[in-house]
Amino acid sequence: MNKWLFLAGAIALEVTATLSLKGAMELPGLYVVVVVGYLGSFVALSFVLRAGMALGVAYGIWGASGVALTAIFSTLLFGEPLTVLMSIGIVLVIGGVLCVEIGSQAAHTKTEVV
Repeated sequence: MNKWLFLAGAIALEVTATLSLKGAMELPGLYVVVVVGYLGSFVALSFVLRAGMALGVAYGIWGASGVALTAIFSTLLFGEPLTVLMSIGIVLVIGGVLCVEIGSQAAHTKTEVV
């Protein structure tokens, strides 16, 4: 299966688990979703690595996407603030991950030519 689909699944599971963590304070049954989500996320992330994606790239995309999506969904679901400064931080994190991805692709191209 495509490593990008596994990565998307890992991100979705991690964000779901993190959001459920806040909800579990009022509904303790959601702790099951938290545990299953985090375990599933790490399993999916291991499939991404087995499929050949570089660790720095996979973890960077997973982490940055998780931060951005959790911030956005916590605003929508829980009414938490999303300030301009927070939004700038999210953009900078995503930009940093893009730099890692582009650098990784350039490194692969360079080693394949040599």
